[in-house]
Amino acid sequence: MTGLTVAVLGTGIMGAAMARNLVKAGHVVHVWNRSRDKAEALEADGATIADSPADAVSAADVIVTMLYDGDAVFEVIREAAPGLQTGAAWVQSTTVSLEAVEELARFAEEQGLVFFDAPVLGTRQPAEAGQLTVLAAGPAEHRAVVQPVFEAVGARTLWTGEDGATGPSTRLKLVANSWVLAATHGVAEALALAKGLGVDPEQFFGVIGGGPLDMGYLRVKGEAILQDRLSPASFAVVTAEKDARLIVAAGESHGVRMDVAAAGAERFRRAAELGHGDEDMAASYHASFGS
Repeated sequence: MTGLTVAVLGTGIMGAAMARNLVKAGHVVHVWNRSRDKAEALEADGATIADSPADAVSAADVIVTMLYDGDAVFEVIREAAPGLQTGAAWVQSTTVSLEAVEELARFAEEQGLVFFDAPVLGTRQPAEAGQLTVLAAGPAEHRAVVQPVFEAVGARTLWTGEDGATGPSTRLKLVANSWVLAATHGVAEALALAKGLGVDPEQFFGVIGGGPLDMGYLRVKGEAILQDRLSPASFAVVTAEKDARLIVAAGESHGVRMDVAAAGAERFRRAAELGHGDEDMAASYHASFGS
């Protein structure tokens, strides 16, 4: 199925990139963002700017929500309610809590929407390149409708289950993000300690180079820190803190202590207080030098 009409609600770093790739794939794309100026740049790319969420979704075969958190999704999808069409597919890609997934799925059922729990793995660069990994859960009989959307924004789709309401994709996303955030703080703290102890960072990279402790992510984030290339953010500090707190809460609700994630959330909070909230999450580095 091609030539879909897709509504993208939320045009931040990820939503804007996804909208552009949907246009490139030949879909009719309507976009809406609370701050209209963040959506206006997409008009030159071929998207139509909607004045309200309801206007954006009024003719949509597929609705994509890529917003800040669960509360934002609730607020926006309720505003969209007057324009929702029975039978439309809702691809919920915002990283939200497990409780929010269930509530959003209930709202979808009340509105006659087909709900897909579909967060994505990736940051700015893979989003812009259409190389995200889509973690998707939803009814098999309706997957053909959303598959062209996933193919436009991602390099791979991993189906995690048929019942999106139970949040299997969101569960996997939180697990994956726990690793990403821990690795980010590891890079940041190692380089902060090197600075504090007067160790040349290249010696650190050299001693682990080519071994099992070396990895591409370390090099990318390390270079961003050392070259002070933290803006524009691939994934902002404030959003990373939000995700870290979702991870901690999910663990607690299932009897799992997430000590590293909790400490990491505090590092992100300190970095934001020091003025780095809109910078890349590697700005966790600066939390090592703040009060």
